[in-house]
Amino acid sequence: MLSKVRTILEMIKFEHTVFALPFALTSAVVAAGGFPNGRTILWILVAMVGARSAAMAFNRIADLHYDKLNPRTAGRALPRGIVKLAEVWVFTLVSAAVFVFASFMLNTLAFALSPVALLVILGYSYTKRFTSLSHLVLGLALGIAPVGAWIAVTGRLEFAPMVLSAAVMFWTAGFDIIYALQDLEFDREQGLFSIPKALGPGRALLVSRLFHLTTLGMLVWFGLLIGSGTVYWIGVALVAVLLAYEQSLVRPNDLSRVDVAFFNTNGFISIGFAAFTILEAFFKRGM
Repeated sequence: MLSKVRTILEMIKFEHTVFALPFALTSAVVAAGGFPNGRTILWILVAMVGARSAAMAFNRIADLHYDKLNPRTAGRALPRGIVKLAEVWVFTLVSAAVFVFASFMLNTLAFALSPVALLVILGYSYTKRFTSLSHLVLGLALGIAPVGAWIAVTGRLEFAPMVLSAAVMFWTAGFDIIYALQDLEFDREQGLFSIPKALGPGRALLVSRLFHLTTLGMLVWFGLLIGSGTVYWIGVALVAVLLAYEQSLVRPNDLSRVDVAFFNTNGFISIGFAAFTILEAFFKRGM
């Protein structure tokens, strides 16, 4: 059983929870004006892990047909039969239940909105079948995290975390376009939709850069809304440098460094931004 769970966690890239989790923690700290109580942090973490695990496992189920055909994904555990479809279904349902339960333990509004969140994060898996804007839907799925964390702390839906969520949405959509360049020919063959397929590699990268510029604009707006100081703006400057570096790694005719752009750089972006923003929150509190 432990071996099966470990295989499923590897299959869903569990470690990539790092992309959205730092933004959720950032939102929680800003909402609380410091670290929230341990109980709230615990259930935010449980909710994040449950939601992300459910979304990725369901994505593997929904894309199984295509994963078997795509040389890049054919070696995954589910297409190879290393884990059974029924086992992944059980993992998905348990993860979704964990998310809903964690939302219930946080507060009434978080629990009431948990089905909406599940609809978004699970529904993303089908969007490539009918829209080139699937990248933005994926961005929305990750962008829910800051709003959810803010609600977890305050019990209210407010404007500031929605701006931070928009930053996460455009950041995610921008790097997902880069990642999707790898499957351009496969998408064309299978009739799937993506911005690289719709616009071609060169214009798709331009859209990715525009999305990342929008991300920076949203981070500036968020900083102004919460009255941030120097430390926060250093964090935003770091994000700008890392986004520029990420964009420099990929060209229409050279995708050899996509993995570095997608995995390594984005991990540094999320963790770095969170570190500076949380530090700023404590400076404002006088600690």
